[in-house]
Amino acid sequence: MDFRLTARQEELRDSARALTDFITKYELDCEENNGLPPQAHTEIRDAVLDSGLQAVNMPVEWGGAGLTILEQVTVQAELGRLTGALWDMVWRPANALSFCTPEQRERYLVPVIRGQRRDCYAVSEPEAGSDPQSLRTTATRTGDGGWVLNGEKWFVTVGDHADFMIVLAAAGEERAPTLFLVDKDTPGIEMTRVPRWMHTFVYEHPEFTFTDVRLPADAVLGEVGTGYDITRSWFTEERLMIAARTIGAAERALELARDWAVERRQFGSPIADFQLIQGMLADCAVDIAVNRAYTHQVAWEVDAGALDRKTLHAKAAIAKLSASEASGRVIDRCLQIFGGRGYDRSYPVERLYRELRVDRIWEGTSEIQRLIIAGELVKRGTGVLHMPSAV
Repeated sequence: MDFRLTARQEELRDSARALTDFITKYELDCEENNGLPPQAHTEIRDAVLDSGLQAVNMPVEWGGAGLTILEQVTVQAELGRLTGALWDMVWRPANALSFCTPEQRERYLVPVIRGQRRDCYAVSEPEAGSDPQSLRTTATRTGDGGWVLNGEKWFVTVGDHADFMIVLAAAGEERAPTLFLVDKDTPGIEMTRVPRWMHTFVYEHPEFTFTDVRLPADAVLGEVGTGYDITRSWFTEERLMIAARTIGAAERALELARDWAVERRQFGSPIADFQLIQGMLADCAVDIAVNRAYTHQVAWEVDAGALDRKTLHAKAAIAKLSASEASGRVIDRCLQIFGGRGYDRSYPVERLYRELRVDRIWEGTSEIQRLIIAGELVKRGTGVLHMPSAV
């Protein structure tokens, strides 16, 4: 077993860190203005394209960076250091778009890869959050082979900035879960509410209604009835990326807290001399080190093709659950080390504190991850704990 980064992985890490350092200068502007102006979006887009880190999850032949899962994890860990969720400006098209037909690919996916379009995923509803099978958005067939979409979607991340949507709906009389490619300017689509969230996010998470939205027959992404399967595969990979990003965020917080503890003096000594502070720093290091190692392990296992789909699903759930909760503990300690200044929004630790909280909710709550893991244990035993053998 060799845990060293390859030369390629080191190169990607360094490129991602350089891009992260460039984007960092936009953090305070994003916080103070609840987003960034168009010029900043253009500048960051150009920097992403220059870095070669656009669409890291898409093949080179389509214009993406074509990275392995472990390489993507390496990149995401660096981007996770950014506050304001500015990591999301280094776009990763939804994995579902890999199911595009050639015609759909040219219309939707390729422009996204090039930074000319942006997608958003519309799955959650008022009554369908952790339980997507409570789906109420419907797609009804029309006489000409097309569809009519009706329903409501919540928490549509990047919905304000994207120009097309991937919408999950119950299709036809059989209510088959199906994904549809929907241009946002199609008549009948209304952005009804833009909630203000606990965190500051460079993009918004609006709510949309769909009223008699007419779609052509070729709006189906994948096949009728495959919506859950395609979405599950996206969740599995995205949960690993969340694990990586939260670890990167936690490491930045620890670096800041360590420097602060060394420099900040109280009672005549640096607070780093105090054992209670030392204990918090040590616990942070443990949470980061253990979760980074496991996330890298699972990413490597995915690339090795050594896991069946159900085992991979459970292992990604372990990584997401453990890393997101551990990172929450880390940032809580780091904010405490900063004391009153940690509560100041101009300090990154405060922004990270608000932003990391959502990682225990989106792409499957911590409770859902526990159910996935427990289900795997009950049905198939403790194999989820094992590493694959050499072939």
